[in-house]
Amino acid sequence: MPDHTPYQKKVIERYYDQRDEIMLSKLGEIVTELYLAETDARLNQLWARAEKAVKTLKVPPSIAEHILTRRDPEVLARNLRDWLKQARDRKT
Repeated sequence: MPDHTPYQKKVIERYYDQRDEIMLSKLGEIVTELYLAETDARLNQLWARAEKAVKTLKVPPSIAEHILTRRDPEVLARNLRDWLKQARDRKT
């Protein structure tokens, strides 16, 4: 397999530079879907995705455990709001 072209290397680099923002956006979509989910199977699937996103964001274990144990979209949404604010503050 050949090495990446300079263009591909820049795309990969930008992805990793923006990974937290991308994951926060995906987590926002998950929160919306949690509010709209109608079946237990769909809820379980969405909470599994939320767990993966929280781990990717390296959320402190105690907070992650609280969110994932409660399985309350409101708790996740409040934390997400705080994380988005922190991300915006870091940019400025």
